[in-house]
Amino acid sequence: MEGLKVSDADLVVFIHPSRSKRSSQAILRELSSHLFQFSEIFDGVLLAYDVDIVDTNAKIVHDILPYSGMRLKAKLLLFSPKPNMLLEGKVVKLTPESIHVIVLGFASAVIIDEDIREEFEYRTKHGKEVYHSKAHRRHVIKVGTMIRFLVKSLDKEILHICGSLKPTNTGSIHWLDKIFDEISLIDRSGTKRGSENEMKMQEHAVRGGDEISSCNDQIKKSKKRRLREES
Repeated sequence: MEGLKVSDADLVVFIHPSRSKRSSQAILRELSSHLFQFSEIFDGVLLAYDVDIVDTNAKIVHDILPYSGMRLKAKLLLFSPKPNMLLEGKVVKLTPESIHVIVLGFASAVIIDEDIREEFEYRTKHGKEVYHSKAHRRHVIKVGTMIRFLVKSLDKEILHICGSLKPTNTGSIHWLDKIFDEISLIDRSGTKRGSENEMKMQEHAVRGGDEISSCNDQIKKSKKRRLREES
């Protein structure tokens, strides 16, 4: 899925003197407070981190006394969706006007009817709401379906995504992956048949060349016999 990235960062964490004896816990507590929130500094939502303390001796920061700063090196897992990226999420609600999705278990997304391509038709089947493709009867979107959709916009403050199912490479992930596998299998089979046909043509050409050479030899021998008889 697009929008996920791992970044290396050099950080400084500010620690109050009352927590200086347990600086490691204070650092982890400070980083944990930023989890699942959009950070302008990281340009994304912090999902996980791995920290290595570079300098164990905290230095007093004169501008914000009495806090002291500790330098860290961290590896951060960030979720940073942008417009036109492809995201994946689980459908949690369907209505005739919209499809509601949860991404990575915490970010909400909605796809309104004007952003759902026309091939999808809202139906109620066996008492359950579904979006059914009129072009491919096995392509169905219902509650619990994992879908791939395009990002139109993102509200960073509330982590709300507006999505789209207009592109043909969006929809049920299960169906899209199945179609991709079938196309790949057809391509591989076609390539294999093409290679076999090419080999047969080459073999035929070789055999044909042998036959031509044999005919030429016979013609030469006949000419030699006629010359001997005439002489």
